[in-house]
Amino acid sequence: MLNLTPQEIYQRSALRINPCKTCQPVGALYAALGVHRCMPHSHGSQGCSSYHRTYLSRHFKEPAIGSTSSFTEGASVFGGGSNLKTAVKNIFDIYDPDIIAVHTTCLSETIGDDLNAYIQDMEIPPGKLVVHTNTPSYVGSHINGYYNMMAGFIRYLSKSRGKPHDRVGVFPGFVNPGDMRELKRLFTLMEIPFILFPDTSEVMDAPMTGNYVMYPPGGTTIEAIVSLGDCPRVFALGELTSEEPAEVLSRQCSVPYDLVPLPIGIENTDTLLTALSRWACREVPYALEEERGQLIDVILDAHFYLSGKCVAVFGDPDTVLALTGFVLEMGMIPKYVMTGTPGDAFVRKATGLFSRYGLAGCTAKASADLFDLHQWIKNDGVDLMLGSSYGKQIAKAEDIPFVRVGFPILDRYAHSYFPLLGYRGALRLFEKITEALMDRQDRDAADEDLELVM
Repeated sequence: MLNLTPQEIYQRSALRINPCKTCQPVGALYAALGVHRCMPHSHGSQGCSSYHRTYLSRHFKEPAIGSTSSFTEGASVFGGGSNLKTAVKNIFDIYDPDIIAVHTTCLSETIGDDLNAYIQDMEIPPGKLVVHTNTPSYVGSHINGYYNMMAGFIRYLSKSRGKPHDRVGVFPGFVNPGDMRELKRLFTLMEIPFILFPDTSEVMDAPMTGNYVMYPPGGTTIEAIVSLGDCPRVFALGELTSEEPAEVLSRQCSVPYDLVPLPIGIENTDTLLTALSRWACREVPYALEEERGQLIDVILDAHFYLSGKCVAVFGDPDTVLALTGFVLEMGMIPKYVMTGTPGDAFVRKATGLFSRYGLAGCTAKASADLFDLHQWIKNDGVDLMLGSSYGKQIAKAEDIPFVRVGFPILDRYAHSYFPLLGYRGALRLFEKITEALMDRQDRDAADEDLELVM
């Protein structure tokens, strides 16, 4: 079907074709799964909850738990307060979580349900908690839902209790469990105590033991979220994803924060480690310097396969910006850079990267869709595509090498176990990119030109 995409570009304002995002509740659900013994709850219809859970389960190949208010026609007309109160009672009775994290859907937002009033009017069992955030599906994207849910936890739980401690807060951005494990390794090597929030490692990458556990051992504990209010500092990773929860914590508990780019590639990882080194007043350990040197070495080794190659990068805003910086570091040209998440800041930051590297003719667009991208490529092609599984049809239709990176990846396995963050993550990403380009060279080579040593 995508072979029928027209080359002539028309301006569209009210139509999205093959969106480069999904809805807010998907991100809210993922953030809630990163809290220990938390039951995410979708305040809307059963179909909404099924979609959100299925979307995450297909990406992680793990069960994404979640409950629902199960709206019917009556709730749609008269409000979902009764449904929510009954649901919360049943969830605590049957599934026994420590906390329920409620997010809204387009239906409950449209009818104007007041979740704050509903929660205040509930009979919540002693020692249990209910928090909420508003996540209308027709505004923003899953990235907005993710940071809105983080902010919801902070508003309800985080307190400055006058008990300062030495653990810094770490907001990881919208990343995979493998990235969260890598962040924990980096902070451990830097000898900096930390609270990672949220933390989906040991939850969405839990091992197979033969026994199903509804609440795996991972996730940020409630006590840790409360104690964020006494953190000496927060390191918020991903400037467009983590600023809102960091700002909420700053206003609520006067916790200062450093906002740094998602640490993909050399410069962005350098930025994070430099900030940590200054904070901790200690040098970056040799183990990390060694990893950095290895990354630079392999980029230099393969530069003639990378230099000047044109790339299309699409996906979540912070991931795309970090990937754009990394391909620039490798001497490639990020010809098309796009995200489905709205926001002018994305375009400003992307064009700033183009300017720093002296590039002209590159295009950046927010609130875009993959129909846009396909039309751009039809008019002026690229050598490589980087993005989610939704780009595979374009890659096939236009015969372009394609590296799956970011969210969601629905048609491959084990990707969420491996990091993209840090020097190690960049090394893996470099390998995937060079393999895609070199496989294409081998495929297209005449028999007499097929090289064994490349």
